[in-house]
Amino acid sequence: MRTGSPTLLAALLAVSCGGAEGASPGSATAAATPSPSTAAPTRYFPAAATWTANVSAAALDSRSAEIISWLDARGWGLGRFQIDFSIEVLRADVQTPRRSFETTDDFFKPDCDEVPMPVPAVGNLEGERGYACEGDGDCHLIVVDEPGRRLYEMWRADIRGDRFRGGCLAVWDLNRVYGPKGRGLRCTSADAAGYPIAPLLFTADEVAAGRIDHAVRFILPNASIRRNEFVAPATHGTSATTGAPSAPPYGARLRLRADFRLDRLPNDGSRVLARALQTYGMFLADGGNVALTAQADTYSQAKWARLLGSRDLDFIRPSDFEVIQMAAPISRSGDCVREPF
Repeated sequence: MRTGSPTLLAALLAVSCGGAEGASPGSATAAATPSPSTAAPTRYFPAAATWTANVSAAALDSRSAEIISWLDARGWGLGRFQIDFSIEVLRADVQTPRRSFETTDDFFKPDCDEVPMPVPAVGNLEGERGYACEGDGDCHLIVVDEPGRRLYEMWRADIRGDRFRGGCLAVWDLNRVYGPKGRGLRCTSADAAGYPIAPLLFTADEVAAGRIDHAVRFILPNASIRRNEFVAPATHGTSATTGAPSAPPYGARLRLRADFRLDRLPNDGSRVLARALQTYGMFLADGGNVALTAQADTYSQAKWARLLGSRDLDFIRPSDFEVIQMAAPISRSGDCVREPF
């Protein structure tokens, strides 16, 4: 769950999202065929972005063994390394209408961007059939504007007819390599850790092609995320996290051990994902229950049902990972200082 408002967070301490079980492959119900207005790009940011850095030989953090031991004693959310397939990524072109929105209590200043957002005619929110947020989930609306080189990510979007209500919108410049402060120090985004979502989603088309060239988004229950601290590239933490000093903080990058036996995995798709976790690792991005997040296959050529199941990596434990060297911890506060756009 993306939780960013210092005044709202106390009421959300016990809330954990990502779904109790997560969406199953092929569960999205919007238009079922790929469309030029809804196909996702193959790369978001320049090659020097941290999300695409090869960390297969990167040094371990001095506290890696301590953090992994602590996390292994608690396990992943739901007790297994499960995959959620519910997040959509839509694409806008120059003809896509830009829509202004009415901000809700889930919009935080100065963290979030109050600008018109492109909304394709065909599309849907995370976990929904259309643009109405009817299930009271995270309802992420993610749209990439390739001609304008912008990525729009909104948490808790809700569009019903002519009325567009929105929570936190984060707009990312796709031509930019963001530094350790991202969009701003102690600033949230559409994800609790403050970084983008779409570049960390792996897709059915990537897995079908046999290669994922970037790090992956992962989440943990709030009780398993370090309290009151985060590390770059995260730019934000929440008061909902209650983990011990030995828990991983937002921004931690975990890498699947090089000696993990890929032949233990049940299919080629799971091995493609495991190799990406060994090469690029995974970033702790949000609080919730389902560990890994894939992009929905509603608009992709390849389909998850033929590639990878939500529980194909169930038996992978935290002890199969190690923690890449982390930056110095930053204390959590509500004092967002935005970087120039």
